[in-house]
Amino acid sequence: STPRRSRRRKSIAIAYEPGQGDGVEPQRPRWEPRDWREQLERIREMRRNRDAPVDEMGVEKCYDSSAPPQVMRYQVLLSLMLSSQTKDQVTSAAMLRLRQRGLTVDSVLQMDDATLGQIIYPVGFWRNKVKYIKQTTAILKQKYGGDIPSTVEELVQLPGVGPKMAHLAMNIAWDSVSGIAVDTHVHRITNRLKWVKKETKYPEETRVALEEWLPRDLWREINWLLVGFGQQTCLPVNPRCSQCLNQDICPAAKR
Repeated sequence: STPRRSRRRKSIAIAYEPGQGDGVEPQRPRWEPRDWREQLERIREMRRNRDAPVDEMGVEKCYDSSAPPQVMRYQVLLSLMLSSQTKDQVTSAAMLRLRQRGLTVDSVLQMDDATLGQIIYPVGFWRNKVKYIKQTTAILKQKYGGDIPSTVEELVQLPGVGPKMAHLAMNIAWDSVSGIAVDTHVHRITNRLKWVKKETKYPEETRVALEEWLPRDLWREINWLLVGFGQQTCLPVNPRCSQCLNQDICPAAKR
């Protein structure tokens, strides 16, 4: 009777090999939103012209690409710090004024608060940002040799730098995908599309929910894509549903 048992065991082992075990479920399929691929494709189509404010004046356009890498990374971080609660046009103009003075760690440390305030005004919460920029720049000089840290954990410890900025800094400054950068646009739109299993209250919550199912090779693109879509079509108040290619498959569409 022994040989029969071993033969059976063998056939069971074979059943679990890839493509063999019909009806054997290796793992529960991950949750994913209905129609998300189709919705994403149509958003790409709507963003094809790249003519939203984020395309012309977003952080990617604010730094001096001919500067030494270390200076470039510092400028990326600074433009991210300036950009919170501020329109891209305003951030871009402030960065231009800063760059005209030669925007480096040392030049900012030598600047007094009043001057820095005058240059970055009217970005949102400019008084706080003057403080944060000076503190963060001093830390970069002391602790990182004038460069910016290359991990999310270290970036979010800098004064005035939140998770969204940290992930974008990793992406733009270090060319590394550490997570999805979720700002108010991404937060709002992914909730409208029901790209989150249940409604989320905060961007950080949204980021975790999205990272659970969205394929990693799309993480980099999603911020840029949805920010522009949110600036042009899926507006915070009175979204332009009638102009949206997703109107027939969007749970939030006002038909």
